[in-house]
Amino acid sequence: MHPDPAPADAVSVVVIGHDDSAHVADAVRSALGQGPAVREVVAVDDCSTDGSAGLLERLAAGEPRLRVIRLPVNSGGCGTPRNTGLDAVRTPYVMFLDSDDVLPPGAVDALLAAATRADAQVAGGLCVRRELPSGREVPWEPALYASPAVLAHPADRPRLVRDTLSVDKLYATAFLRDHGIRFPDGRFPYEDFVFTARVWAAGPRVALVPDRVYVWHVRRSAPRLSISLDRADAANWRARTHACRTAHAILLDAGEKRLARAARAKFLDHDLRMYARELPLRDETYRREWWAHTRGHLAEYDAADLARDPAAPGTLIARVLLASPAPCDLPRLRELAARPARLCPPYARAGDGTPCWSADLPGVGLESLPARPTRLLPLAVDAELRPRTRMLRLRLHELYGAVGRAGPVEVEVEWRHRDRPGTALRRTLPLRPSSGTLWAALVPVPFDRLAALATGAWDLRLRLRFRSGAVRTVSAHALTGPGLLRPGAVPSRRYGVVLIRPYATHAGALALRVTAGAQGTGRILRGRLRRLLPGGGEGRGRPVRGPVQDQQPETQAGTTVGALDERARNSGRNQRA
Repeated sequence: MHPDPAPADAVSVVVIGHDDSAHVADAVRSALGQGPAVREVVAVDDCSTDGSAGLLERLAAGEPRLRVIRLPVNSGGCGTPRNTGLDAVRTPYVMFLDSDDVLPPGAVDALLAAATRADAQVAGGLCVRRELPSGREVPWEPALYASPAVLAHPADRPRLVRDTLSVDKLYATAFLRDHGIRFPDGRFPYEDFVFTARVWAAGPRVALVPDRVYVWHVRRSAPRLSISLDRADAANWRARTHACRTAHAILLDAGEKRLARAARAKFLDHDLRMYARELPLRDETYRREWWAHTRGHLAEYDAADLARDPAAPGTLIARVLLASPAPCDLPRLRELAARPARLCPPYARAGDGTPCWSADLPGVGLESLPARPTRLLPLAVDAELRPRTRMLRLRLHELYGAVGRAGPVEVEVEWRHRDRPGTALRRTLPLRPSSGTLWAALVPVPFDRLAALATGAWDLRLRLRFRSGAVRTVSAHALTGPGLLRPGAVPSRRYGVVLIRPYATHAGALALRVTAGAQGTGRILRGRLRRLLPGGGEGRGRPVRGPVQDQQPETQAGTTVGALDERARNSGRNQRA
């Protein structure tokens, strides 16, 4: 007896997982909860050993729309279980969901309506990265999904290649099958890069919606990290560059030169910058291996790939790498790789007076940098904070004359709570010339008000305004040195005492941790006691991952060498970034 034919607008959701019994039921329920548009949920268990398969079978016993497929041998990646699910679906449309993520309510209806209305083979929507346990959400490629759009061809919007996720999209099943579009099988980290390249290379009609259609859960404290978080082993970088190279070749072979160029630009602006700002956290062996491998990868680029915007942050990092056989200027590269980018001093000039990267690398010219629009300049602002004075000193550096020509007028100082969107304190002050190459502002820091709004981490953002009318949002470079970036207890009328812990994020920006009352006092006393005890000298035994982990959603430091192979077998985990 054959099953009833699926309606023309029916959707299957393929859920994949391995040893994820703690989350897979939530993922499946979020798919079933999408309503009647979801004709079936195909759950593919990648040979779990933690009881996931039994849990799924029990769910299926009470839910006729749920089918469970168990792979007899663990595949080692996400591609094989997704392909298995794709082969099994019986509906006109299909979506993919990882076992540790969820579909928000209405996601399938929004994508399906867009696809059918536009007669599109692919419909995409907004994915949000939800940091757990804080719940902070960061949208993924929000500019791409800012408003509804219908594209006759992916090349009509090359920015599509920046969204390498497979899970925030709905696909016409026949389109995937007719073009033989599948994920790489077996152990292939960053398999989404290749799958999405194959999709765009096939030239589908695309519909985009601004709706939230996928919630990507980021669990940095999980016993097994996702591939995208586990970057402490250079093998992760080699896997990523291989996936990027493969995706580029797919687009190029399909004649999609515009998309292929956009894919290389995405690598420079996203992938290269993300890993470059982590280099100061790594050991010397990793740095040398990473540097040599990246130089080899960039050697494949055409001169035109680096000449389109030679002063763009990612391109400039690539040029420094190609010019230096050994790792160099890592702190400065870290600042340039930050978002927003900061090009910190020194500002060198070559023998003929033209701006250049440094005296050691005069061949890396910066002659096009002063001509960039003010809103794109990698402006450097130093931030010096001494909690006892309750004052923040800001200094904006000149940049080959570009800052002086724009005319700094004022700075809006914003303290933004990391885990509470919309919670912020702002104050605007004038920027005054401090010397021929600096503009400065002295800013009172309202520690009491920060503590009253929320304890926890506060990030500093600055909006610089110029006579020209330009506005540039920047972060501030945290100065280090004697008496700087040290915790302090500030007397408070409201709480008695407020503990302030300034620190530099892994991208070098200034941030604060604020704790009010007796809890903060206790932390200071315990810290001082540790320093007085034998072997408790300042800085001893402090793990790198402590402050790093809450600074930047893309970073997880402190993982062990060789952990990549183990974590790759967790095929339900996110392998995206």
